[in-house]
Amino acid sequence: MQTRTPGNTQGIDVSRYQGTIDWAKVKASGMTFVFIKATEGRTYTDPNFQQNVAGALAAGMLVGTYHFFRGTSTEIAKAEAAHYANTLQKVGGAKALQLPPVMDYENNPGNLSRAQMNTVAKAFLTELQRLTGIKPMIYTGNSFAGNFDASLGTYDLWIARYSNTRVPEDQPAWKRWTFWQYTDSGKVNGIVGNVDMNEFEGTAAQLRARYAPATTPPNPPPNPPKPTEPTNPPNPTEPPKGGEPMTTEEKAAFDALKAQVERLQARQQMEVPVWAKAAVEAALAYDPKNPLFSIDNGASYDFYRFITVMHRRGLFKK
Repeated sequence: MQTRTPGNTQGIDVSRYQGTIDWAKVKASGMTFVFIKATEGRTYTDPNFQQNVAGALAAGMLVGTYHFFRGTSTEIAKAEAAHYANTLQKVGGAKALQLPPVMDYENNPGNLSRAQMNTVAKAFLTELQRLTGIKPMIYTGNSFAGNFDASLGTYDLWIARYSNTRVPEDQPAWKRWTFWQYTDSGKVNGIVGNVDMNEFEGTAAQLRARYAPATTPPNPPPNPPKPTEPTNPPNPTEPPKGGEPMTTEEKAAFDALKAQVERLQARQQMEVPVWAKAAVEAALAYDPKNPLFSIDNGASYDFYRFITVMHRRGLFKK
């Protein structure tokens, strides 16, 4: 396969083992993209999954996710795909992210034959694409990749080979890699300890262009509201003053803002991310007698981003 090339964009992959990550520092260190562990098997979800996705997106990184595959039959493979797809809904679904979902298939716990391995892999990939609407990628090791037949070559390859001198070997299914995980002992600002380092076979602009069509929902509604902007609320930067009687105009502005908040909050819910806590606290403290919202059961990522933007604009200042 091809060598690494100067100018190729760099990224990492993470799981709970990296602990709490300072994503702003990761982005500032030159990392463009990240793959975040979501799930494993039929039931396991990485406890840092939602926190990592929210933090990486807020820092402006291109985000993808991966599932550690353990399937030993087509039925189990489909169940794992469903678990992965359902977990992705917690961050808005696969189409809310910039990079496609990944099947991490790197060992053979059921001691399957090569034919059986290809069968269960295809069952997982097909079911995941049906559930998410996005064609997945395959992650595997340099040696393990030899188990896959040519029919899987239509899937982009993310391959692991830890070397500064040896390139990944040509395989029956692939002659080129799309992503190369070239070390598991990288050092990046914002992460304590080692982290896997990866390279995409092109620039950051080429990476965005490669997957943007795949992660854009088909047939979007006309003039959809931007997640960081209210949908034409009257006088959004002049809210009613907390504790004071509302004029008719102020009440209309407040009601419009509240309706926008409720629409965003009704989406898939998550806990308050660290980067949104100050904004949420300011919004809730603005008028305790007539709060804009309640987050007893969490809220969506778009909701937290919206509240943060409004906070930065001074909307919740008394």
